[in-house]
Amino acid sequence: MKNLRILALGDIVGPRSVEYLKKNLWKIRKYNKIDFVVANGENASDPNGIDKQTAETLFDSGVDVITTGNHIWRKPGVFTYLDDTANILRPLNFPSANPGHGDTVADVNGYRVLVMNVLGQAYMDSSSSPFEAVGKCLERNAGKYDFAILDIHAEATGEKKAIAYDFAEDVSVIFGTHTHVQTNDAQILMGRCGYITDLGMCGDNDSILGVSKVAVIHKMKTKMMSRFDFAEGGEIECDGAIFEINTNNWQCQSCQAVKFTGEIL
Repeated sequence: MKNLRILALGDIVGPRSVEYLKKNLWKIRKYNKIDFVVANGENASDPNGIDKQTAETLFDSGVDVITTGNHIWRKPGVFTYLDDTANILRPLNFPSANPGHGDTVADVNGYRVLVMNVLGQAYMDSSSSPFEAVGKCLERNAGKYDFAILDIHAEATGEKKAIAYDFAEDVSVIFGTHTHVQTNDAQILMGRCGYITDLGMCGDNDSILGVSKVAVIHKMKTKMMSRFDFAEGGEIECDGAIFEINTNNWQCQSCQAVKFTGEIL
């Protein structure tokens, strides 16, 4: 059987990055034979968060599932959309009374993929245990999916790695988001789970994490409030990773970090 190729994209930062994906993602999918795309969209709208219009633009552009993180509540107008739309997620380990949901089962060429999204606890907003949330999600969805994908939106690299090792036997693809810096550790954990600590970002490459360098440096040097505008001077780069899934045993056979820049012809 044909293997499945999954593209995961790091945090999408600002409208320019959304526009880049609108112009190029379907071509990226075609040239790299991608079957399914997961992207973290929690910074896709201005100034942070994500709204309905931006989410629908990303879906039209070739993103199949949007994951998020600690900035998901920045746009109150999106709350109903989170409740009504299956393929945009907020972290599983937020209180269950919060809008939206933290997992979905989507179709990939006739196969069923469970996509999950959790928030880390170290140096992050308070949330319940990501370990417990993932475990319960896998139990609740038992028999409803063929393989699983997990986005760990977290600051601490050690926490991401710990969660990954704890679920490597049950989840085929695990990646980290949030730091906006792509890590050099794409690998196969325990012989079956594709893993990278952080995918990086889709954002301006002449910036500090997609934000204006002047604004960030000013705040760090003076401790004064500074408006963090999205950077506009550089070229948009889209960082991520491609995972290849064997449909005979649902193990990840390869995991490769990728970076896309410039117009895809």
